[in-house]
Amino acid sequence: MQQPVIIATRESRLALWQAEHVRDLLAARFGWRVELLGMTTRGDQILDRALSKVGGKGLFVKELETALEDGRAHLAVHSLKDVPMDLPAGFELATVLEREDPRDAFVSPRYAGLEQLPQGARVGTSSLRRLVQLGARRPDLVVEPLRGNLDTRLRKLDEGQYDAIVLAAAGLKRLGLAQRIRSLFEPEAMLPCAGQGALGIEVRSDAHELRAALATLTHRPTWLAVQAERAVSRALGGSCSMPLAVHAQWHDGPQGERLVLQARLGHPQQPLAPLLVSRVEAAVAGDDSARALGAEAAAALRADPAASGYLVS
Repeated sequence: MQQPVIIATRESRLALWQAEHVRDLLAARFGWRVELLGMTTRGDQILDRALSKVGGKGLFVKELETALEDGRAHLAVHSLKDVPMDLPAGFELATVLEREDPRDAFVSPRYAGLEQLPQGARVGTSSLRRLVQLGARRPDLVVEPLRGNLDTRLRKLDEGQYDAIVLAAAGLKRLGLAQRIRSLFEPEAMLPCAGQGALGIEVRSDAHELRAALATLTHRPTWLAVQAERAVSRALGGSCSMPLAVHAQWHDGPQGERLVLQARLGHPQQPLAPLLVSRVEAAVAGDDSARALGAEAAAALRADPAASGYLVS
């Protein structure tokens, strides 16, 4: 490999932790000398509007892809939940590492969990996926927008702007902030989004030697699970403006290990409308069967009689 290997990364504390984690992994596994190229993305700069209004989560990766394209960096480390379902031509995911806790976390200085919040309490999140699932459980709550990096969100909570906020557990745990978690939402209560908790490494498609080396780091159970999850989003045209939750889990049973995939879809304009749900499972051994399972879950959502009102683009 050319030395040094350069990782393009956002400059938030969590993004830097993720890039440093991959840097240390590459150094330990391959003996590479690895350096970081910190960058500020459009997603980091625009904090006064919802992502669904300004271009979606892809705003967090475009500048990093530009650095790969012009040769300033060799790879980019992403939270997989921020990676668009279809990458631009010339780029691909070389590997997905073993997933951290994929659940959502309830964070509050005063209340132990969602059920303890008083009527009318203010809950912060800018995720439409979380908004519709919170509405399904507690329609009496006031859910308000919350943007910024993880530290900014916690600061706003501590300043009293919210009674509670909902964050990805993985980010809190990675930054040593697990003590801020008052309770965790099990998937049955708050289904995660596709790829939540997993790290993906993006490279140029023509970086053959690098791709081959990185592929050896892939955690196969995570890779297959997120392939299925992302296939649901891809089939439905998922974006930040679609309140879609989808999560795959491995289960052992009488028929052997099977991948169980759940999906929930909320109404994009009516947060309190009933959720559409699907649940499928199969013995998944390869990429094609993982993607087929995702397509099956998406088809089940589309088959719901109410689906036409939920899937309007």
